[in-house]
Amino acid sequence: MRAADLREQTVEELREKETELAEQLFALRLQKVTGQLENPAKIPAVRRDLARVLTVLRDRESAQG
Repeated sequence: MRAADLREQTVEELREKETELAEQLFALRLQKVTGQLENPAKIPAVRRDLARVLTVLRDRESAQG
């Protein structure tokens, strides 16, 4: 996921993406604890994507305020 792609999305779409990524991160952490995680590199990738979404949202909020 690229930040440029995220900047083209609406705030509502970004909020949905934020929720989706947070749930995915929770599921991955749960899999890690239970020993079922097949790809440990997925956790940092999801964290980075979530951070990108949050950064774009904060950027939009500061531009409006």
